Amino acid sequence: MTEQPLLSVTDLRVHFPVAGGGLRRRQHAVVRAVDGVSFTVAAGETLGLVGESGCGKSTTGLGLLRLVEPTGGRVSVRGTEVTALRRRDLRAMRRHLTMIFQDPYASLDPRMTIGSVVAEPLAVHGLHRGSRARRHRVGELLELVGLDPDHAHRHPHEFSGGQRQRVGIARALACEPDLIVADEPIAALDVSIQAQIINLLEDLRDELGLAYLFIAHDLAAVGHLSDRIAVMYLGRIVEVADRATLFARPAHPYTRALLSAVPLPDPVAERARERIILRGAVPSPADPPSGCNFRTRCPAAFDRCAVDDPVLTARGDGHLAACHLSDDGTG
Repeated sequence: MTEQPLLSVTDLRVHFPVAGGGLRRRQHAVVRAVDGVSFTVAAGETLGLVGESGCGKSTTGLGLLRLVEPTGGRVSVRGTEVTALRRRDLRAMRRHLTMIFQDPYASLDPRMTIGSVVAEPLAVHGLHRGSRARRHRVGELLELVGLDPDHAHRHPHEFSGGQRQRVGIARALACEPDLIVADEPIAALDVSIQAQIINLLEDLRDELGLAYLFIAHDLAAVGHLSDRIAVMYLGRIVEVADRATLFARPAHPYTRALLSAVPLPDPVAERARERIILRGAVPSPADPPSGCNFRTRCPAAFDRCAVDDPVLTARGDGHLAACHLSDDGTG
């Protein structure tokens, strides 16, 4: 019997209506930010979600927690359908499914001490009641992420960006969640600090048995932390595979282009390899191309791509790709 996934996402859609036009005529469009996304995350697993800015990665993460309301589809955590929960039950669910936000400067209230920031989820969910118990728990959490518990009385402006992100991680850990949605958690940090945060997340996963949905645009960072990787383009997932398979045998032309931008440690190999430069700009999610969304930028597009919308198809061993090209590169 197959174990039930911790998180199951089926045909998730998040569409935003946009009104436009002049005084005489108003034309209504829909931005398909997330347009039929499906994936699972097992307990203790890290699924990387990668793609260019504007592809819908962060909106997917927000939709899982209903921080933005999905237009359609289903999200289930341990078999409980999140999209059907009432507000009171939704709050209880968010104890088990939490989020680390991208910007460590904007996500922390500057008026609150970091101790208060970390203690806030405990108060919301009624955990570790009593000031002494709550202070003790806050100290444990700060120490867990590599901060001095004696600094709990300080305010966010007294910390660096990397330290603030550690505070955000401590807050996400406060209620002992099963899964954390990490939304570009290193994007706003200096390169020298990014590896420290990646290593911290990895250590916490191993120590606490956490699962992550790790959202990023950097395939190198995603590859370091993730067990499986889902590649997203213009609101849709175009490829899913385990880390080794995706890096060794990418099946989608967009994945190949992303991988060609990942630096190689061997300078000779780095100079010799071909860099794939995608032509044109990413189409508007309010007016996607017919057929395959990627065809207007794809170096391998052919006639069928303009007509038929490819679906995720099994390529063996859990490898899925939404592309009309077969594995040998022929149509």
